[in-house]
Amino acid sequence: MTTYRPQLSNQALPLTHLIDVIDEKGRVNQIEIPGERPLTIYIDKKEVLTLMTLGGAPEALTLGYIRNQRLVNDLEDIESIQVDWETDSVAVKTKVSTASIAKRTEKKTVTSGCGQGTMFGDFMNEFETLELPECVQLTQDNIEKVVDQIRTHPSIYKKAGSVHACAVFKNQVSGPELIYFIEDVGRHNAVDAISGMMWLDGLSGEDLIFYTTGRLTSEMVIKGGQMGIPFLLTRSGVTQMGLSLAKQIKMTIMARCSGEHFLIYEGAQRIQMRTPSALIQVS
Repeated sequence: MTTYRPQLSNQALPLTHLIDVIDEKGRVNQIEIPGERPLTIYIDKKEVLTLMTLGGAPEALTLGYIRNQRLVNDLEDIESIQVDWETDSVAVKTKVSTASIAKRTEKKTVTSGCGQGTMFGDFMNEFETLELPECVQLTQDNIEKVVDQIRTHPSIYKKAGSVHACAVFKNQVSGPELIYFIEDVGRHNAVDAISGMMWLDGLSGEDLIFYTTGRLTSEMVIKGGQMGIPFLLTRSGVTQMGLSLAKQIKMTIMARCSGEHFLIYEGAQRIQMRTPSALIQVS
């Protein structure tokens, strides 16, 4: 487990704001709506891109984005991350050559993530080398407990809607333990923030479960694989490319998770059903 931590600002914003609305009978009511701010990332004074975010964990979001894009390989290579909401920007100072970062950002792929995610460099070449642990198991009871914890967890979505949530659980015999829960305007922001937190905490992914309220696109599968997490769950669906990439790295993909219902799209060998004979591999 790493003990190094870069210098981080502490500039989290309130996640919701009260506004007045008028209903169909002309009555004025107060409701909460999610905040949304642009955050432009600068690495060693070079502008990389602008993300739209709630601003609840801007330093972790920036760190996770850098990690998932492989713009910096080691946490020790990052000296500081400083967020400034007056300029809607975050300044990342590194200890590595800016030329190497510039080279990786030359090739850009815009993905289908909410707000359009972006992947830099030859990420597919690196993705193909990923190896997820095959011996880990996830019980049907723990699947249902993850879904139930998400259902009962306090959230911005329940108060204001318009956001996506991502969560990571520790897969334990005694039951799943919620470690991180992040909401943001896009699911790729939420997963990047969690990735940043995992990096800061030196947490590996082999015994973790990742849950998202959004669909599992290629981008989500790639990021889950980069974090080394073998289980990806969603209450939504899976895209064809997302499923294809999951098959490639032997990741367990589960969708339509609601109550006691779920569908296993890939990696059924890791799932322990209460009635083993009922397990049917979904093709």
